[in-house]
Amino acid sequence: MNKGFSNADRAEVLTQALPYIKHYTGKVVVVKYGGNAMVNEQLKQQVMEDIVLLWLIGVKIVLVHGGGPEISELMDKLGKKPEFVDGLRVTDKETVDIVQMVLAGKVNKTLVNMLEKKGGKAIGLSGMDGRLIEATMKDARLGYVGEITKIHIKPVWDLLNNGYIPVISTIGCDRDGNAYNINGDTAAAHIAGALGAQRLIMMTDIAGILRDRDDPSTLVTDITVQQARALYDEGIISGGMIPKVDCCIHAIEQGVKNVVIMDGRVPHSILMELLTNEGAGTWIRGDK
Repeated sequence: MNKGFSNADRAEVLTQALPYIKHYTGKVVVVKYGGNAMVNEQLKQQVMEDIVLLWLIGVKIVLVHGGGPEISELMDKLGKKPEFVDGLRVTDKETVDIVQMVLAGKVNKTLVNMLEKKGGKAIGLSGMDGRLIEATMKDARLGYVGEITKIHIKPVWDLLNNGYIPVISTIGCDRDGNAYNINGDTAAAHIAGALGAQRLIMMTDIAGILRDRDDPSTLVTDITVQQARALYDEGIISGGMIPKVDCCIHAIEQGVKNVVIMDGRVPHSILMELLTNEGAGTWIRGDK
């Protein structure tokens, strides 16, 4: 316990958070979770604490997760070399079985268990459950990498309305039952759009959109979709940030109120974003 932080200080913090609590109570917030915050055990514990706290104050929170490092780790153990094309994992039949095993199995159930241990009520889903994420093959060069064709959102609403935290692994399927590896950012954007979420939080390994990628002080804190597209033309949004911002724009076009890209390496960054006026990343909103 921080001895320099008095009970009065704690009461003041809670009082200042009250308007934000009132704003988000009963609203849907989708968190895309991955990257460094997922492999660092201390950060993982803090993310789970943030999610349970938000759930306890009445936020309808949905956790969508990836697990790339864990997939690569198991592939290495099995003697299978990971291969990527344009940042997407080449996924043959053997690899999609590994992806399904890791994401829908180990990673998903570990997160559910952690949320339960923190005092939450969580249930894990894969995109194959209830055909939540329906997909088709994106590019034959990539194998079983899926492009989302439809979201069947009812299973998620059923869990939310019954007081659970849905924890969703990004495996999709087609009508023939083939499993597909789905990009986590893309899946989160489609799910948030189908839910009409108040906010989508994209946790990543950098502070947000930077005008100078080597200088965190150049963080762009608040932009519209139109301004974001202008940053493409300026070359400020480039490389791996392009598909991430594309997903943010898609979510907004599908009805999500606003999206934030933030640094998941910062402790309790979710609470900083939702319950303070400072925020914790780049806020992207509709042009209106």
